[in-house]
Amino acid sequence: MAVKKSRIFKDISLSFQPNPVTGDLGVLTNERAITRSVRNLVQTGVKERFYSDVGTDVTDSLFNFVDEATGGVIAQQITDSLSIFEPRIANTVVGAYPIPDDNNFEITISYEIIGLEAPTQSFSFILEATR
Repeated sequence: MAVKKSRIFKDISLSFQPNPVTGDLGVLTNERAITRSVRNLVQTGVKERFYSDVGTDVTDSLFNFVDEATGGVIAQQITDSLSIFEPRIANTVVGAYPIPDDNNFEITISYEIIGLEAPTQSFSFILEATR
């Protein structure tokens, strides 16, 4: 009889708040861990981390025009980055919708987690220039 292994994905919580019972660092698991990883990849600029090319150049695109064309460029940059740096996801769909009055974009990302019986994950956030 074959034994089916369940797959668990774990990442350290970036809040660095210790577990109140064990005193260990907090841990994110499965869907929450991957969602946090995807969001960190999108919001980290290339060369922002020492000795690493992890991240995207989407923040550089925020200083261009806030229109559909720039949204397409941002969506493609995010898709490319996720396909390279996040091997735990597949069937990624990224949408970047301009909000010209506020000079930012609403980013919507949906994906499936490889090796985990979970529904399609989706989240959205506002991407805005911080400088």
